[in-house]
Amino acid sequence: MPVALVALHPSVALRPVAAFSRAGVHRYGGVVRWAARAMKVSGNLGDLFPAASLQGDACLIDCADWDHPVGHSYARLDALANACARGLLRRGLTRGRAVAILSANRVEFLIAYLGAMRAGLVAVPVNHRFPPELVAYIAADANIALILHDRASGASLPPQCAAVGFDEEGRHGFAALLDPGPFASVCPRPEDPAMVLYTSGSSGRPKGVLLSHAGQLWSVAHRVQAGAFADQRLLIAAPLFHMNALGTVKFAFASGASVVLLPRFDARRYLAAIRRFQCTWLTGVPTMFALLMREMAACGAADLSFVRHVRMGSAPATEALIAATQVRFPRATIALAYGTTESGPVTFDARGRAKAATALGWPAEGVELRFATAQQEAAGAGLLQIRTPAMMRGYVNLPDQTRAVLSADGWYMTGDIFARAPDGCYSFVGRADDMINCGGENVFPAEVEALLLRHPGIAEAAVVGVADAVKGEKPVAFVVLRPGARLTEADVKAYALANAPAFQHPRRVTFLPELPLAGTNKVDRRALRLRAEGEAATVS
Repeated sequence: MPVALVALHPSVALRPVAAFSRAGVHRYGGVVRWAARAMKVSGNLGDLFPAASLQGDACLIDCADWDHPVGHSYARLDALANACARGLLRRGLTRGRAVAILSANRVEFLIAYLGAMRAGLVAVPVNHRFPPELVAYIAADANIALILHDRASGASLPPQCAAVGFDEEGRHGFAALLDPGPFASVCPRPEDPAMVLYTSGSSGRPKGVLLSHAGQLWSVAHRVQAGAFADQRLLIAAPLFHMNALGTVKFAFASGASVVLLPRFDARRYLAAIRRFQCTWLTGVPTMFALLMREMAACGAADLSFVRHVRMGSAPATEALIAATQVRFPRATIALAYGTTESGPVTFDARGRAKAATALGWPAEGVELRFATAQQEAAGAGLLQIRTPAMMRGYVNLPDQTRAVLSADGWYMTGDIFARAPDGCYSFVGRADDMINCGGENVFPAEVEALLLRHPGIAEAAVVGVADAVKGEKPVAFVVLRPGARLTEADVKAYALANAPAFQHPRRVTFLPELPLAGTNKVDRRALRLRAEGEAATVS
């Protein structure tokens, strides 16, 4: 059964606009109509290139081979996406079937992504770092008809799935699948599914988030309308199976901007790419920039005044990281972004107003925010709920879990704790799931991490909770020191006790050469929690 026919949440599956406020509906319709005028074909998320960029010099530079990067004009990418769409249909795939993409970042990933959607298929980017059993689970859950993959992912392919390799030669390879020629993209209904993004699975099995053409076009066009970006060159190294990078590359395509694509994030290579290609726009998760700051400190000063925009999202950023980034990129505007896979990448807008460095801003036009209860609303702090035109249609094959987070009138429970200032500006406090209840006091890891990172000897910090017979839970910290720093566990505890309430201080401190990262380049808290629990068991 195609993904398009799975049981979905009725409020969003059948009424993609009706659930929103009058302002939100106006913005939704207006932005999508604007997108239809600016893009080649109306209504299909696979048609992102403005007509002007198909005649211009805008390009994508694929650095899969660092020594021999390959540039692709937008006209060439457009033709290849059409060839992919034709080839997928020639294989007999019918509208609504799901096509998985299992690969590190490369141009073929994007050709397959755009081509699948143009053909009326559902694109399913999959974390290529997942173990084979999780890849097999996703293939069954989304009823994948075909997997397009790179050579490194070949060992993870489920045996029952048809597959085409980007690097394979002959009739089973990607080059043979392509069928060059003109193609008129499928014109979907606004609520038709464009793609499924799977969550990280950090709290259980990954959940497939079903996202529509119209909702994602709203997100793309909303960002494009915010300014002129055609003269920018964006550097993307975050994985394309994640909303952060995938949303950014679509925004770049729709803007007519140039893109430099790295296969994965490596701080040294990232810095080299900034210099080599004179990238003006940097984007990624805060952990990537923390690692970049360490690399830049080791390499010495360099003139990076050509960088004009730095955008951090998908995790909280500390004041220390923002300040260090501003020093390294003195002419750049540093912006913090917040979004979820379920509700899309557009949530807040700073609107040029003064705010705290770590604050996110005010609700973007067309986005509605509220707290979960009247008491939280009155207090200006609590669990954030969001309603936006980019809302998911539901979790694939999980109607109960969909109803648990998505109300009948379209409000999504984010699971994130926020605070709202009297002027309406929002700030992230922490994940409700990460909150540590220590003797009746709520400890948010992000707050403790921000405290520890203010210490001049600490480069990185991550805090998790472990069970405690007396307190219920207690915070423990994992710390990476700056080069040359000499700190003991007692030093770190004493600093925390001197600068924050006693209940927040980490009861144990473990020093690491680096923090483990998940596939999305964010800190792997699950791995740290398991390590902390193991260390606690050893001590007891």
